Amino acid sequence: MRFFKILQIPLIAVGFLVPMLIPPLVLSLVSHDGMPKAYLIPLFIALLLNLPSLFLLKNQTSPLRARDGFLLVTLTWFFLTAAGAMPYIFSPYGISIADSIFESACGFATTGATTFTDIEALPRSLLLWRSICHWAGGMGIIVLTVALLPLFGVGGFQLVKAETPGPDKERITPKITSTAKILWLVYFVLTVVLFVLYVLGGMGIFDAVCHAFTTLATGGVSTKNSGIAFYNSAYLEVVTTIFMLLAAFNFNLYVRALRGKIIDIFNNTEARVYFLIFIVSGAVITINLLPLSDTPWTALRYAFFHTASILSTTGSTLTNYEAWPPLSAAILFMLMFVGGCSGSTACGIKVVRWTVLFKQSVNEVRKAIYPRGVFSVQLNKKAGRKDVVYGVAGFIFLYFFIVAVTTLVTAASGFDLWTSFTAALSVTGNIGAGFGRVNQAGNYGFFPDHIKLFFSFTMIAARLELWTVFVLFTKEYWRG
Repeated sequence: MRFFKILQIPLIAVGFLVPMLIPPLVLSLVSHDGMPKAYLIPLFIALLLNLPSLFLLKNQTSPLRARDGFLLVTLTWFFLTAAGAMPYIFSPYGISIADSIFESACGFATTGATTFTDIEALPRSLLLWRSICHWAGGMGIIVLTVALLPLFGVGGFQLVKAETPGPDKERITPKITSTAKILWLVYFVLTVVLFVLYVLGGMGIFDAVCHAFTTLATGGVSTKNSGIAFYNSAYLEVVTTIFMLLAAFNFNLYVRALRGKIIDIFNNTEARVYFLIFIVSGAVITINLLPLSDTPWTALRYAFFHTASILSTTGSTLTNYEAWPPLSAAILFMLMFVGGCSGSTACGIKVVRWTVLFKQSVNEVRKAIYPRGVFSVQLNKKAGRKDVVYGVAGFIFLYFFIVAVTTLVTAASGFDLWTSFTAALSVTGNIGAGFGRVNQAGNYGFFPDHIKLFFSFTMIAARLELWTVFVLFTKEYWRG
């Protein structure tokens, strides 16, 4: 009976697909692209699954234990991925089930990868659907669910604990519902601002909507085969660079800044390290590219755009960075290990975790010199707890373990080591772009179906920060 109650919540989350499906459905009807059925069928299925659960759950109280959050979040994201694949499956373009699931997983995990070789040949309604999935996955569909579930008598703090990225689950307001709504408001406002800036830069309204959705989600997919490079506009590239950085920044700090606590941004250790990595990496790549560029401005543009793209796990590209000097390519490769800030739409290991490990490494050196000394990791001018260090170390080990397993699975299918490793690193970090055969185009269409499905699982697990999913594979979880 308890499992049935838990199952109701992911089914309610699937109901959020209904308003998401309406815009592409309307666009399909207006443009006569032959796609209405592809949206009507999943819309009907979502309603069919949602309404009974909605009525059963209404006016009931069902307090969630901490352990329930892991199962709820995992089921919700996998249900959404399966449901989000239906417009691809039912389209008249013969998209396979494996490709459909992969595209859906890329959307909700905000991975800038695709299996399509000709994006511009796809109907605009399907491109809009893909962008909407990225936008919804960017902030986390669970946060939206949490904001509305209290209407049906279900609290949601355990859900956010399981889904919110980063080691620090901070409440901005006393009520988690208010927190979710404020975060979504900030996310929405940034999206609108970016859309306006794109239109002012000469981008069409449809393209501006889609690019605003995927850039703020740090998804990076485009309506054009060549991405943002299609427009050949320095203005659009600079705007995209800025908003990729903003999207990968801690949203909690935005809310604090709006409340007059701007000093918190400057006191935040992760924020300072994040911008330091961006500035230093971009500057070194710029200098390295100067001999190959027509003007210093071109080198500067390309260097900082790609630095922001990989660091934020967006995966957008302007050019073939594998043809760059080895130093520049190596820096981008190293940035694939970093990720954005905690509390952002970015994925990856996160800057704060590397900061904690670096500070702990420094402390270990100090201990070697002063064996009786007591040292702690300082974050935001405060002493951090010892268990945070252990948690960070455990997460990074699991992260690289998943990368290693994904590399082995890919290599076992006959792909070269470089492609296997960078593909594994890219899908685990939800980046999309990589090296080797998964180069700046971020196209994974050449992989066999079982690899695409494995990648889909990896992307969703990584989007949920691994622990949320893999705790379900332990005996201890099911014994409780």
